[in-house]
Amino acid sequence: MSKNVSEVLNASLSRIRDMADANMVVGQSIVVGDTTIIPVSKITVGLASGGADLANKAAGLEGSFGGGIGCGVSLSPVAFIILQGERIRVVPVDEPAKTSADRLIEQLPGLVDKLSDLLNNRTSSQSEQN
Repeated sequence: MSKNVSEVLNASLSRIRDMADANMVVGQSIVVGDTTIIPVSKITVGLASGGADLANKAAGLEGSFGGGIGCGVSLSPVAFIILQGERIRVVPVDEPAKTSADRLIEQLPGLVDKLSDLLNNRTSSQSEQN
C-alpha cells in the first residue's frame, strides 16, 4: 500500500508544483507609459488524500489498492508594486470590511484627520478675529 499511496501523492504534488510557480506569486509586469505595475498574489493550497489495500478473498485477489486525492488552489491578490521612474511604491489590496465595526475602524483615521483640520481651522479663525 505505501508504494501506491506514495505514487499518488508524488504525482499530485508534481502537478501542484507545475501550477503554483513563482510567476503566480509575482505576476507578469504591465507597462503603461513610463509606469510599470507588478501584481503580487497569495497562493493557498489544500490537499487531502487517502488509500487502502483491498483484499478480495472471494476472488482470490490480494493487494488491490483503492485511493483518492483532492486538491484546491486559491489565488488572491495582495498588492501591486508600482515603478515610476526612480520612485517605487507598494499599494496593498485591502479586503472589504465584513462587519460594521470593521468598516468603522477602517474609516477612523480619515475621520480623525477631518476633525483635526476642522479644529485647526476654527482655532486659526478665532485667533484672527481677536
